[in-house]
Amino acid sequence: MNTKRILRISMVGKHTITILFTSPKTLAESSKWVLPKNQLSFDLIEEWIKKNPEASICTFEGAKAFKDIANFQDYHGLPEFRNAVAEFMGRVRGGRVKFDPNRIVMGGGATGANELLMFCLADPGDAFLIPTPYYPAFDRDLRWRTGIQLLPITCNSSNNFKITVEALEEAYKSATEADINVKGLIITNPSNPLGTILDKDTLKKLVTFVTQKNIHLVCDEIYSATIFRPPGFVSVAEVVQEVDRCNLDLIHIVYSLSKDLGLPGFRVGIVYSYNDQVVSCGRKMSSFGLVSSQTQHLLASMLSDEDFVGRFLGESSKRLAKRYTIFTEGLKQVGISCLNANAGLFFWMDLRPLLKEPTFEAEMALWRGIINDVKLNASPGSSFHCMEPGWFRVCFANMDDLTMETALQRIRTFVDQKKGGEVVPAKNKRWQKNLRLSFSAQIYDDGVMSPHMISSFPDASLASCSSQKLIN
Repeated sequence: MNTKRILRISMVGKHTITILFTSPKTLAESSKWVLPKNQLSFDLIEEWIKKNPEASICTFEGAKAFKDIANFQDYHGLPEFRNAVAEFMGRVRGGRVKFDPNRIVMGGGATGANELLMFCLADPGDAFLIPTPYYPAFDRDLRWRTGIQLLPITCNSSNNFKITVEALEEAYKSATEADINVKGLIITNPSNPLGTILDKDTLKKLVTFVTQKNIHLVCDEIYSATIFRPPGFVSVAEVVQEVDRCNLDLIHIVYSLSKDLGLPGFRVGIVYSYNDQVVSCGRKMSSFGLVSSQTQHLLASMLSDEDFVGRFLGESSKRLAKRYTIFTEGLKQVGISCLNANAGLFFWMDLRPLLKEPTFEAEMALWRGIINDVKLNASPGSSFHCMEPGWFRVCFANMDDLTMETALQRIRTFVDQKKGGEVVPAKNKRWQKNLRLSFSAQIYDDGVMSPHMISSFPDASLASCSSQKLIN
């Protein structure tokens, strides 16, 4: 890696690729706003670990289990871990639905789980519909090795980016007229980047749609425990029984502990499918991305502690609500509005009034000003395939209070100067001194795959791969 400059490839709009050069120093200082990590309740997990040393096989108290856990384990995962995850998933959903631990397939984080599911469901060239804006790394996670296509369903700000049946039908019709085999529909609930949830009525319409078309529904629910104010989260698992003639073989859920517990380094991804063939196939494929048995052992103990789980979920919700309110109210003071959100680790900020013109080029120019001059990185909407320029995603749960206050002050100053026609100083020593963020290989990797860029590698460099369709 070049120690002076990092090649960054960004999507602008639907097709244009812009090559930017950003120094590691700038990326390090600005990365806090771009990575959706949940660090607000990490102290609660650290406290639990200190009080329960026997949960780890690497402590004096837990060493007696070392031999059993360190030996080769079943690809299906430790039974106690799958049981604990199934119970936790049910608790996060208010106990309104039960999950069968025998239907859980594990993968290396949600990234591995999503790719595993694509290999099970589709052939190269098959397509999945997906509402915009959507998590940009899906272009990597779902497409690179599987060869599938992602076809956008246009959503816009006129109805707060909600999915409509009309938009679904239009996207499906366009694909079939182009002789594209639509294999399914992918949704993220709660939404990344919107920070909103799908209500029960919308979910029923989506389940009805895939049932009528006989295509799969993949529900990414990795932010399901990040609800911080009403309305509450509704899982697709709650509505499938309420839809007439719903084909359960078409319904699949992706889950992870990376966002809800703030443990992305543990690489715990879950596929929960109602389809027996997917479960069978997925378990065979999961050998390529197993979760460490040591991780399973620790988390099985943690998630089985009902008192801790209840306290963590409640406190996490309170802290997320407080941080969201401070951020959005602070932006409101300078006339910046955000999409009304109630979940996730981010919000959807409306900077359209600051654009010189309503184009994606103007959006990228504004983004460069924010990242280079103010040393903040709010991911531009075009990287999320948003059809309207001027929207930005801001992550708010990955920094301490001092960093948050500094970030808010910077953006307020920037907005005031932009509205007043002033030029923001290119180098402000006070800003650089007040906010120094560590740069690591992990942050670099996340940065390369972060929303404002697709990859540092051209598609042509990827080895072509083929797969046999496993699920009809």
